[in-house]
Amino acid sequence: MSPSDKRFLRQFSTVLTILLLVALGLIALAAYIYDRMPQPTDPALQQQVDARIAPVGAVYAGAAGAAAMQAAQAAANKAAASQVAYGGTLDGHVIFNHLCTTCHTAGVAGAPVIGNKAMWGPRIAQGIHVLVQHAIHGYHGPDGNFMPPKGGNPALTDAQIEATVKWMVAQVK
Repeated sequence: MSPSDKRFLRQFSTVLTILLLVALGLIALAAYIYDRMPQPTDPALQQQVDARIAPVGAVYAGAAGAAAMQAAQAAANKAAASQVAYGGTLDGHVIFNHLCTTCHTAGVAGAPVIGNKAMWGPRIAQGIHVLVQHAIHGYHGPDGNFMPPKGGNPALTDAQIEATVKWMVAQVK
């Protein structure tokens, strides 16, 4: 090996060593800076992560499964009850304007249009109790009419549904 080749290899090795040390120094600096940065504290982010990784369903078998299913249903009912819709108002007009107006002003899915006596007459003849039960539990009419349970908002209480149905019926009379 010639002296110039030895000098080249020594200089090349020195440059590579310096570059390697600079790279390692930059990596260490980046790790130090990353550790010192405040982590995000958005609680909605954790809820999103929990929702994303939550199991899709569960298997309930036997007596233990039936008990687990009842406990899950009770927890769901408690969660729904804690989130009463529209501040718990019993003003049927307010609830109608927030939820029912979409279907009952355009007659969507056979919904009787508010104030239309011809559409409401046969329904009112069945009695207010029947109308309230249809609104609470949902209704599939013989001619394809469809009313989702609680108008599609499970956070409504039965009392809110009843107040809204009574308000809607009063608009026809």
